[in-house]
Amino acid sequence: MKSFLVKRVLQALGVILCISAITFFVLNIVPGDPVRIMVGDMADENTVETVRHNMGLDKPVVEQYGNWLNNMLHGDFGTSYTQNKSVTSLMAKAFTVTAQLAGYAYLFALVFGVVIGVVAAMNHGRWVDRTLMAISIFGISAPVFWVAIILQIVFALGLHWFPLSGVKSPVYYVLPTIALGTRYAASISRVTRTSMMEVLNQDFMRTAEAKGLKRWVIVIRHALRNALIPIITIAGTELGNIFTGSILIESIFAMPGMGKLMLDAINARDLPLIEGGVMYIAAICVFVYLVVDILYAVVDPRIRLGGEVEE
Repeated sequence: MKSFLVKRVLQALGVILCISAITFFVLNIVPGDPVRIMVGDMADENTVETVRHNMGLDKPVVEQYGNWLNNMLHGDFGTSYTQNKSVTSLMAKAFTVTAQLAGYAYLFALVFGVVIGVVAAMNHGRWVDRTLMAISIFGISAPVFWVAIILQIVFALGLHWFPLSGVKSPVYYVLPTIALGTRYAASISRVTRTSMMEVLNQDFMRTAEAKGLKRWVIVIRHALRNALIPIITIAGTELGNIFTGSILIESIFAMPGMGKLMLDAINARDLPLIEGGVMYIAAICVFVYLVVDILYAVVDPRIRLGGEVEE
């Protein structure tokens, strides 16, 4: 198990390093001068060169990357060109909002997805199964922004049950959570249903029924446990997608999270803020996939043993 974990962690670090290099060099060859954007078109050439020198942008791009990577490893992502504040502090403040939204949406998607999938599998071929799968297809097909706008029109502007935008209290997260989590709940429910149906048709399930075990005991202890690997896969993948997909929802509901921060940075070509945001997204996704790999090894020892045999 130890060698398996070391191998996966080293792979994750290698991926993050590659992403950092690609992000830095691609952003630095994109047309446009961030210094000109900062000082304005009316600034003279001497002022532009002075600011560029003070920011270290007159050095070779490889040297700039080395300095940026070294600072990043120490938790320093630089200073925002447009806001003149630490990128780390700006992202920390915005991440609080994004993490809350993503956490609520993920919990919503996981609970509803698994419950709906299990219920559909237990009622395979009946009207309950057909109805739930029809709803899940609609949930997957409907664009996230469309769901968000419909929720705003109906429940905020029409019924006045929930606020339209902002993050003043927990109730402000209700509509964004549903809008963000619906698509992922639908995906999880379909995978859960398929995985559960495969397990329910196994011989050991019929043996458990023949022993007189209660239906819910069979489903929870035997069926769901043996159907976990595909569910873990989709659940882990969707966690990364929820964090990155929250950008659009935050814009629609005017939430001051990572989404708004990134959009403002892109519009202003604020390179340190863009680079920090991209690394944030990359770190979240890589970490999620690392956790999924570890959960694989815990749930199915064959994966862990296979990794050790290869070495």
